[in-house]
Amino acid sequence: MNDTVTIRRAAPADFAVLGELMFDAVHNAPSRYTPQQRQAWVPEPRRGDDWNARLAGQVIFIAEQDGHAAGFMSLAPPDYVDFAYIRPGFQGSGLFRRLYAAIEEAALEEGRTRLTVHASLMAQPAFAAMGFEITQRETVEVRGERLDRFAMEKLLSPAP
Repeated sequence: MNDTVTIRRAAPADFAVLGELMFDAVHNAPSRYTPQQRQAWVPEPRRGDDWNARLAGQVIFIAEQDGHAAGFMSLAPPDYVDFAYIRPGFQGSGLFRRLYAAIEEAALEEGRTRLTVHASLMAQPAFAAMGFEITQRETVEVRGERLDRFAMEKLLSPAP
């Protein structure tokens, strides 16, 4: 088996796989959310016209190993990291860092000066390691469940 993970821009043909990956990450990875909270957050793999339309306007990077999706991260205009999910078997492998580097490079190429995110309890440490700072702790209600998260921001500076 080839252990090389490649990162590429996602295409519309990838969108259904991204919905499945998100579901897998939320439901099968270690979590600080209860099973009920995870079910409310992502009750089923995302797919369909609304999902496709949401992703179509974003810059998305997908990580693959042996043709299988291992993780993805997306940048929604103008400066919002909308999705950041890594399959359970790839968490802790440095894949988050690699996907984030691709997102930051794309943001800098577009002339962005900052990035924002709403990070889950699990993602907050990874975003903090990338230089994001918490601007606000939030609690949101999703399908009757209350979920804690963090609004975070990173100011970007172009390479000299």
